[in-house]
Amino acid sequence: MAEHSDRRHVLPLSLPPRGLSRVEAAAYIGVSPSLFDDLVADGRMPRPKLLNARHVWDRLRIDAAFEALPEKRDRDNPFLNPRA
Repeated sequence: MAEHSDRRHVLPLSLPPRGLSRVEAAAYIGVSPSLFDDLVADGRMPRPKLLNARHVWDRLRIDAAFEALPEKRDRDNPFLNPRA
């Protein structure tokens, strides 16, 4: 079990992991794991790769899916329109 918990310490900080667990993938885009599950289910986030019994999300595919998400319009943005 120690090998599993230490696997991130093998990589230099300048080299982020390519494969992410469900919890890591959710945190990577700033949402809860349950919302991430919804985004995967409706196709807004990619499905995982299967490595033996593990589900692993490709960070680059998550980046592309995140980039493709719609942006909030300025008139709906309370940070740009404090009276909204």
